[in-house]
Amino acid sequence: MSQWCKLQQLDSKFLEHVHQLYDDTFPMEIRQYLAQWLESQDWDYAAEDFSMATLLFQNLLSQLDDQYSRFTQENNFLLQHNIRKSKRNLQNTFVEEPMYMALMISKCLQEERKILKSAESTDRMQMDNEQNTAVLGKVKELDAKVTHVKNRVIEIEQMIKNLEDVQDEYDFKCKTFQVRECEPNGMSQDDYKKEKVQLHTMYLQLHSKRQDVLRLISSSLPVIENTQNALITEELVEWKHRQQMACIGGPPNACLDQLQNWFTTVAESLQQILQQLKKLEELEQKFTYETDPITQQKKGLCERTWTLFKQLIQSSFVVERQPCMPTHPQRPLVLKTGVQFTVKLRLLVKLQELNYKLKVQVQFDKDVSEKDTVKGFRKFNILGTNTKVLNMEESNGSLSAEFRHLQLKEQKNTSRSNEGPLIVTEELHSLCFETKLEQNGLVIDLETPSLPIVVISNVSQLPNGWASILWYNMLMNEPKNLSFFLNPLCARWSQLSEVLSWQFSSVTKRGLSTDQLEMIGEKLLPNGCTPDGLISWARFCKENLNDKNFSFWLWIEGILELIRKHLLFLWNDGHIMGFVSKEQERILLKDMEPGTFLLRFSESSREGAITFTWVEGPENDRSFHSVEPYTRKELSAVSLPDIIRNYKVMAAENFPENPLKYLYPATLKDNAFGKYYSRHKESSEPMDVDGKGKGYIRTELISVSEVHPSRLPGPEALLPMSPEEFDQVVQEVTSAEIMMCTECTP
Repeated sequence: MSQWCKLQQLDSKFLEHVHQLYDDTFPMEIRQYLAQWLESQDWDYAAEDFSMATLLFQNLLSQLDDQYSRFTQENNFLLQHNIRKSKRNLQNTFVEEPMYMALMISKCLQEERKILKSAESTDRMQMDNEQNTAVLGKVKELDAKVTHVKNRVIEIEQMIKNLEDVQDEYDFKCKTFQVRECEPNGMSQDDYKKEKVQLHTMYLQLHSKRQDVLRLISSSLPVIENTQNALITEELVEWKHRQQMACIGGPPNACLDQLQNWFTTVAESLQQILQQLKKLEELEQKFTYETDPITQQKKGLCERTWTLFKQLIQSSFVVERQPCMPTHPQRPLVLKTGVQFTVKLRLLVKLQELNYKLKVQVQFDKDVSEKDTVKGFRKFNILGTNTKVLNMEESNGSLSAEFRHLQLKEQKNTSRSNEGPLIVTEELHSLCFETKLEQNGLVIDLETPSLPIVVISNVSQLPNGWASILWYNMLMNEPKNLSFFLNPLCARWSQLSEVLSWQFSSVTKRGLSTDQLEMIGEKLLPNGCTPDGLISWARFCKENLNDKNFSFWLWIEGILELIRKHLLFLWNDGHIMGFVSKEQERILLKDMEPGTFLLRFSESSREGAITFTWVEGPENDRSFHSVEPYTRKELSAVSLPDIIRNYKVMAAENFPENPLKYLYPATLKDNAFGKYYSRHKESSEPMDVDGKGKGYIRTELISVSEVHPSRLPGPEALLPMSPEEFDQVVQEVTSAEIMMCTECTP
């Protein structure tokens, strides 16, 4: 979409700024009619170069003539009049000062970009604010719930203290009454009755306070249960889902500290209630009676509180960092036999008394039915220290344990058949972590599984293993559906496109644009790329891509590796269009200046390759040329910016020239790639051109395409050649080791 089209979609407050940019000197209607052409020219350069400015001024007038002709065909008299008037004004104003016109247009385009950037920033800020408001609202709501639980427990504590004071006073009064009653000169009848009434009143008060305390405890437990359920079934589930997405390249997962604070506060509150019930039991032992509410309710309240505490503790045991080989940090959950991997556990209930008390043990494929039901299912042993103690970290005080030196070794199975329904990279396994908590004479078993893992025996299986991890975590939330690939679900394009973009943004600073994803989607959905279009697992990873001998995923994986090793900075800068079909690149280039080129990835290379295509010739006879794609082998010898800088097209006995001038749409080649050009280092030895000394003549690799002489300008356009031009030819050709590549016209 052109810059002008984007501007027209903005809110009125931004459009007002656009209106202020244009007046009669350079009217907005010209900007409207010639939007794409204006945006494709290098006005910054023209503002500093009189010849270029003059050329663009004449081209602008020519474009207005073409527009006038179109209005004539449409019989639009008013627009014909306006366009003639605009052309006449431009001629009168800028014919002597074309550089001023170029400067004015350059500034207008720059201001437009600022307006667009401001609008995008405002929209993004508004969206972020809405999301942050929603998140903060939820955090505040949970904070309020947890604080309410804490306050209720404090209130119960205060009521029990008051109850204890009342009971102590009642006990003292009773004993005093009994002593006085036994004395020879005891109380009078009136005093006796008065004391009896007073004691009965205190008894009723004591009974009422016991009921009040138990009533508050009883009403607090549903409040705690509601808060606890929100933590376990909502917040923790959302965190685990975010962890899944982060594992496959999605946004980094939020820190667990906030969740830990909530879990810990609720756990401490439940512990306090258990202590408070124990205190009530002590008060009961000191004084009880037939209708004592403590006797009637303590057992049920204790059981309910303990059940809540047990549920909270069991849910708080999580895998903080999923299994991952340190050698492949961006490919978690794919483990290679014989290679160490790490995994980290955490208990979200951070209680000081649990420090160094819980020993965690790791088991492989515990209670996995697939070992018996899936033919050929492999079995593994865990090597290394398989037990760790949970201890509090100094950095954040979390109660955690990290396994750093675990390895897997496959069990030998002579009867194993290779004809099972699952290939190695589709076979899912699981690590299980166990520990026990003993408290108040009771034992709580804690257990948590990792997300499904793929175990490979050769690094060449890593790409397909990672594809399985992507597919599973994109479509499944449960951690133990290890039979998933016996009948894998299809993915919607809206799901897969986001995950594919994550593969690029997690390796680089830039994901995939809508246009790039559309081109990729057409490969998977040739009948129409729609958000609800379904892609099968086989189509994604197992079937050959169109007429190629490799799958779609291996093609993407090869490109990712090429970017990571050779094209990272160019990709991050946005210089690589990358995913664009041959048909689309012609549409993009046909109206551009001759010498405009774009960079795209090869569609026929499994290992990943990149090519550039440029346009040349007059407007009515455009031709497009692409070089043979550069693979990792070529890019390891010469960087792509240097290839572009030194690239030459030549035919026998003709002057070699570089046809690449502008990176699409209109960025000067050197402006785009100049900062990445290699700088020639000073030779450590003196140069000896006669060959008598020990020095060497410096050489460099350049890419040259050989073309038929008919494709080049005739001799009259090249000759006579000046001495300076001849020297340049000799220098560029004879002092270089030429790397020939045959021109490939797609």
